[in-house]
Formats: sequence, C-alpha cells, structure tokens
Amino acid sequence: MREPNAAEEVRRKVVIAAIQDCVARCQPVKLPPFDPSAGNAIGAEPNPFNGHCGDLAYQFEGEEDLLHLIVTRMDGEPCPLGPAQDLALWLLEGVPRSLIWIKPSPLAQHFYVGHDDLPKRAP
Repeated sequence: MREPNAAEEVRRKVVIAAIQDCVARCQPVKLPPFDPSAGNAIGAEPNPFNGHCGDLAYQFEGEEDLLHLIVTRMDGEPCPLGPAQDLALWLLEGVPRSLIWIKPSPLAQHFYVGHDDLPKRAP
C-alpha cells in the first residue's frame, strides 16, 4: 500500500468517527440500500462508512459487537491479500494485529474486529 494522502487520512478519520459514534449509541453500522446505478461493488454508493486509498476501496458494516471491513480494488479486479491487509491495519490503527480476523476471497478481502477493540475517541 502506498502512503495515504491528506484527503485519504481525513476520510479515514471521518469514517472511524462515524463508526465510533454508532458504537457509542448502540446502533448498527449499516450498508446503504443497494443502488445498481452506483456500480456492482458492495458499498459503491457514497455513505458514512466507506472510502478509498489509492486503488483500494473499503466499506465497513456491522451489527451487535462485530465490525466487518470489506476491501476491494476500485477497478473490480481481484484484490490481493497483502495490500488489503496493509489497508486494514492503517484503517484500524491502534487495534492489535492479533485481534483482526481475516477471511480471504478472490475478489474481496474481509476483516473482522470486535467493536470493543477499536481505540476509544478522545473526550
């Protein structure tokens, strides 16, 4: 994964803050309703829980106590695990690597972490 630019850093902070807000209010982190005009990828629609870094797109969703991170390539090609894992570690900064569960697949990489493992927001 290349070094994130300033806009990608800002988006990461906005997305993580939106997730932390949902967790604090005991609300699920929901995918938006599917819009086929936005593209075929999960989370292609603009929403509070997605973004991109370089050629990788990410989408968070989750309910109860488990947060799911989906990483895909923006061009729809197969997503290699290594760069996707680097992106997940950047997005989940502060979460120990050993607490992030990986479920690889050919087109998308899936990562899972407990809500309680996310770093707490500053007061």
